[in-house]
Amino acid sequence: MHILDTTLFYSPTSGGVRRYLNAKHAWYAGTPGQQHSLLVPGEVTTLLPGGVSTIAGRIVPGTFNYRLPLSAHNWAQMLEALEPDLIEVGDAFHPAWCTLRVAQRRCIPAVAFCHSHLPRLIGMRCGKAAGRIAARYLGSLYARFDLVLAPSQFMCDRLRSLGVPRVRRQPLGVDTTTFHPDRRHTGLRAQLGLPEQVRLLVYAGRFSAEKNMQALHDAFALLGRQYHLLVIGGGEQRRPAGNITVLPYRRDSEALASMLASADALVHAGTAETFGLVVLETMACGRPVVGVRAAALGELICDEVGVTVAQASGTRIAAAVRELYERDLVAMGRAARARVESHYTWDVLLREQLALYASLGEKQRMLPRGESTAGLVPAPANSPRPASSRVPGTGPSSLR
Repeated sequence: MHILDTTLFYSPTSGGVRRYLNAKHAWYAGTPGQQHSLLVPGEVTTLLPGGVSTIAGRIVPGTFNYRLPLSAHNWAQMLEALEPDLIEVGDAFHPAWCTLRVAQRRCIPAVAFCHSHLPRLIGMRCGKAAGRIAARYLGSLYARFDLVLAPSQFMCDRLRSLGVPRVRRQPLGVDTTTFHPDRRHTGLRAQLGLPEQVRLLVYAGRFSAEKNMQALHDAFALLGRQYHLLVIGGGEQRRPAGNITVLPYRRDSEALASMLASADALVHAGTAETFGLVVLETMACGRPVVGVRAAALGELICDEVGVTVAQASGTRIAAAVRELYERDLVAMGRAARARVESHYTWDVLLREQLALYASLGEKQRMLPRGESTAGLVPAPANSPRPASSRVPGTGPSSLR
């Protein structure tokens, strides 16, 4: 089977989506009888079946070096040229419509992976009315796919509430060799110019609105100089406050793992996480987590592995950090590592995903040419079913 993953959300310095696709690509490279290709934005256009193909696009200012190829025609042509047996798309924009168009023409399954809570993100930035419009759009788009994957139960429930009937939970995994307690070293505080007795916590990720970075700043203002926050994700090294250091995002997973393992814990104020991969990566490094009981983070952080708060406020987060240090950090770290090893390794998760892909492909082969597998994928009880499972004609006006 030749599986093709495509998305706009991929760049040399992007986060969870890139790590998911890179891990998946590496896993398939060691799986006999399978082929995996990526089609993502890049500096130039290149076609490489079984590798990473790129479509040229300009960098979008103010992002993690994301590029935006605008031609839907070019995207569809590249999808066709790669000759996949199944396409998975990781965004809800023109690559998704191109995926539906090409999958229909080739009579192959079309799968979508919902990596972000688009209605909420748009609502936070543009207002509630815009969020409602985004929700209707997302429901209409995803109802056309043979299957929609979501990384958490939180997102599965949200998609079903939008009228998407064929949804499956597909957690992301962790490279437990790279993200390992052995990455811990004692020199991180010295590298940051900090005294050895300081309590060091880390945050890694984007600085977007839903991450609630101000709440972290407020918390550490309350905690004082006995505590220090290392923020990984800025464009340059700086010290915005006496007890906060910002370092550039690390492309090197081993370097990131070393920093996560060498801090005392991760602190995360996000309230719109669809999964929270950095939380699992920290847990795999044998470190506990402080987070907000919201969205998917509430599914990942239990009392054995961390401390959670009800709201992303500086006062609550500061109190949770103090509570963390009253507990046994070593025992919590061991429990965190064990939880990842039991439930979130890439090998286990991708084997399950491949079996699901194979079942979709088998059902597709049993159908008359041009029909969809959508009606054959079990839908949750009481889920509404769309009148049509495929985009009619050539999709939106941008594809005509």
